Amino acid sequence: MTAQTVSGERVTATRPPRRRKLPRWLVGYVFISPWLLAFVAFEAYPILSGFYHSFTDWTATGKAERFVGLDNYVEAFTRDPLFWKAVSNTIYFIGVSVPLGIVTAFVLAMMLNSKIGGTTAYRTIYYLPSVVPAVAAVIVWVFIFETRRGILNFALELLGLPVIRWLSDPNWAMPALIIMSLWSIGASMIIFLAGLQGIPQELYEAAEVDGANGWHSLWRITAPLMTPTIFFNLIMSLVAAFQAFNNAFIMTNGGPNNATLLYMLHLYNNAFRYFRMGYASALAVVLFIIVFGLTLFVYRSSKRWVYYS
Repeated sequence: MTAQTVSGERVTATRPPRRRKLPRWLVGYVFISPWLLAFVAFEAYPILSGFYHSFTDWTATGKAERFVGLDNYVEAFTRDPLFWKAVSNTIYFIGVSVPLGIVTAFVLAMMLNSKIGGTTAYRTIYYLPSVVPAVAAVIVWVFIFETRRGILNFALELLGLPVIRWLSDPNWAMPALIIMSLWSIGASMIIFLAGLQGIPQELYEAAEVDGANGWHSLWRITAPLMTPTIFFNLIMSLVAAFQAFNNAFIMTNGGPNNATLLYMLHLYNNAFRYFRMGYASALAVVLFIIVFGLTLFVYRSSKRWVYYS
């Protein structure tokens, strides 16, 4: 309160009470509360629930679940013959498709980074497959791999090569899935292109003055400065490859003779065909541990080969 004199009289003025401000940490939580609630409801709770149900025989058909301990994990590693088949198929798919996709995307990005006419149109054309719906893309590739009337076999016949039964031969079904995986490298290509455009041109000019050719510039300038981008695309490609499902499910449904039975397809079959939700949860936990461990390994190894300018 303050005292003032007006016309010889002393008047007391009362200041309005000061509002208490919320702590800054509480304000921050208020702003992120929509995301936090969605994360708890749609991510954290399902993860914890899946981890719990991996120790039960939950069937999701109304039957009371029973706690079975580690029996689901023991079955996966010792009694399920398709588990190791799915693991080996997934390792094969990842070991070929991920390096091939990264190299192809990097080469395309270098080509589209050159100063030639029409690069904007080419960039759009190469990126468009990444936004095509997965089901539509798979159906198109089914026609491409068709044995008698497929475009790919038609091209082989023109070259005088024998026709390949892409989706019905166990030896060629997985290579067909790997070839199709290159269809969606447009997103990685755009990221590589952004990384290439972030390299200072003065480095190339200085290297050219010193007598370096294009090959020297690639290995001494481009490759080292692109390692952070390569690292990012490698992590994203590994995670996506472990979760590969649509192609194998629609094109081959795991066949022929389980040649394309990927891990996610095996998990799906146990969950939604056989309604063994408890066992499928155990498979999901095993997949989480594998992806987390591999990601951590790549992250730790990045200190030796990733260069940050």
